[in-house]
Amino acid sequence: QVQVVESGGGLVQDGGSLRLSCVASGNLVSIQNMGWYRQAPGKQRELVAAITTGGSTNYADSVKGRFTISRANAKNTVDLQMNSLKPEDTAVYYCNADLFSLTNAKNYWGQGTQVTVSS
Repeated sequence: QVQVVESGGGLVQDGGSLRLSCVASGNLVSIQNMGWYRQAPGKQRELVAAITTGGSTNYADSVKGRFTISRANAKNTVDLQMNSLKPEDTAVYYCNADLFSLTNAKNYWGQGTQVTVSS
């Protein structure tokens, strides 16, 4: 079963740090773009950061300079290091990946992990 699973959310104070991790598993042949999205209550899901297989990155303006996305291709993982967190970063964070198996090519979402930043 092909899937992506996140971990690492939690509660942190304003200015604190958290690291989110995501691992893709299953009968995978390759993984293309990977990224992190977030959805706050009453708001649309938005891109936080994305990374290509070659390591090129893209960040939302609101997180530039504070968040860093990285991936380990050999481990099928993508991480999001979040520093200088603000209350407005509070949201459910979702891992997203383009996964290629022997029988399928599809975009996958994780189940989400809650990040809460208290003021």
